[in-house]
Amino acid sequence: MELDLPLVLAMNMYDAVEKSGAKIRLDKAASMLGAPAVMTVGSREIGIEELINASLCVAEGREASLRGVKIPYGEEIESHIEEIRKEYKFEEIIGDSTPSRWAAVKLLENDYEFRDRLLKKGEDAKRIVDTAAEIRDHLYSLFKEDPSLIITEYRYGFVSGAIRGFYRPPAQSRANNSDLVDNIITHKVLGLPVFFLMIWGMFQLTFTAGAYPMEFLDMLVGRLANWTGSVLGDNIIRDLIVNGVIGGVGSVLVFLPNILILFFCISLIEDSGYMARAAFLMDRVMRMLGLHGKAFIPLLLGFGCNVPAIMATRTLETRRDRILTILINPLMSCSARLPVYVLLAGAFFPKENAGTLMFSIYLLGVVLAVVMARLFSKTILKSEASPFVMELPPYRMPTLKSSMIHMWDRAKMFLKKMGGIILIGSIVIWALTEFPRPAKILPPADSQNSATVETGILPPPNNGQGESPEISLNDPAISMEAQRLKNSYLGRLGRFMEPVIRPLGFEWKIGVALLSGVVAKEIVVSTLGVLYLGEEDEGGSENLQAALQKSELTPLRAYALMAFVLIYLPCLGTIAAIKRETNSWKWTAFSMGYSTALAWIVAFAIVNVGGLLGLG
Repeated sequence: MELDLPLVLAMNMYDAVEKSGAKIRLDKAASMLGAPAVMTVGSREIGIEELINASLCVAEGREASLRGVKIPYGEEIESHIEEIRKEYKFEEIIGDSTPSRWAAVKLLENDYEFRDRLLKKGEDAKRIVDTAAEIRDHLYSLFKEDPSLIITEYRYGFVSGAIRGFYRPPAQSRANNSDLVDNIITHKVLGLPVFFLMIWGMFQLTFTAGAYPMEFLDMLVGRLANWTGSVLGDNIIRDLIVNGVIGGVGSVLVFLPNILILFFCISLIEDSGYMARAAFLMDRVMRMLGLHGKAFIPLLLGFGCNVPAIMATRTLETRRDRILTILINPLMSCSARLPVYVLLAGAFFPKENAGTLMFSIYLLGVVLAVVMARLFSKTILKSEASPFVMELPPYRMPTLKSSMIHMWDRAKMFLKKMGGIILIGSIVIWALTEFPRPAKILPPADSQNSATVETGILPPPNNGQGESPEISLNDPAISMEAQRLKNSYLGRLGRFMEPVIRPLGFEWKIGVALLSGVVAKEIVVSTLGVLYLGEEDEGGSENLQAALQKSELTPLRAYALMAFVLIYLPCLGTIAAIKRETNSWKWTAFSMGYSTALAWIVAFAIVNVGGLLGLG
């Protein structure tokens, strides 16, 4: 309305109004709010055609919009709005279609985005901004309250008055079911335990219900690998398809059911109206961290994907709140990490405990976010958090259609990534494990045959002249395939990294997988699939979980690895989002550095403290 745009009002969920016994006069709503009003029930597609027709009529000028209604802000503020508009010829300075009244209100609210945009228009614009600052100081001295809050109060007053003009509540006002449920759900003592119990149940269901379709997909991937291997024969193309494509992409694909179940549960929580209650509950926690309560929304989005979650920090009013929220957002475990958790939890922990283990990892991220936010708000980002106001919608019954759309959207994103970045990453990882080749290997020392054997092994040069030494086949501890893998380009890179991760109980293959995970966290699983399944003489003859159980990993080290994947360096998309939203390489580098250091410290503590407690 303040932008003076042509509007059509969609009075949605009209069935709920009628069911409650309330009455809405659409003609009076149109006159009070300055726009045609249409009754709709979106979930049942009632009134949609009428809404489209009304929108077309207004947009094409066939029906006059009822524009012209203004929100009154009181004599004092209105006089200053007119002062800014007229005295400085505001329309000429703005130079675009922005309504001058709206622009003046934005300046009195101290809207930083509009103020910064206006400052780029020259000295006249700077004088207007300075004048608006003086007016805000005057209004504060007059009302003893921030002008933006005063303007908000006037808006709520306008809304309240308009509603009284066209809305008639039910004859008898009584507590509804939403109020009764909220007495428990939003209780200051019971609210958080109920919230955590619900989230725990969600992860338990994700693992237990997802185990059956996951095992079926895993069987199909294994059979596809075996069939492809038998058809293609023993050659490099067979290795590429079986170990690179199927071993890499297939290792991630099997976790699609778990992701679908997780997002089905999340859609139920969102559509029921409970998500808003969770934000309300977490407001107190946000204040303890020195954060705006609204910061909970970007953090919550981080459980889906950190990139849009970081972009959502634009809704926060101050740069300090935005940067602080951005720094801790990657600690919210995104869905890309879920395949890693499911893989390790299923391989090293009993099925009845796997869901609890996954929940504990998500909870660890929340706890670390609390600790780091508290630390940052007391040191590098000192400031007071601003108040948070939100409205709680009534509880609603989620629809199967909405939940299925939510699941399908996530499935499309996952499958698109499977056919793109994960496929490319898997092929690159495979190529780095296959080359260089070939090299010479001596037969066992007791053999009378002095002929050499052509293999794929090319150890790193150790004579300073780039010549490959001959490797004896006598070593009983290392198979030919394992030795070949160790001396590939990827193996050399992994062994170079190994001193850093060996104190955590991780071998070089884990280091390579973690490094590849910087591109996308799902590639951690596909890399492990290429490395551990490719080491088998019959690629695809066993699943990845069974292969990991034969590795150096133990349950304690596996949990430390889950924690490391949760915390360390964000993916490239998240790093790009941090740079874009902070507009600073300094904050981007700090986020990358502190998260990786924190991941190493936490994983080291898990392995060593767990070992001292006899959990190793």
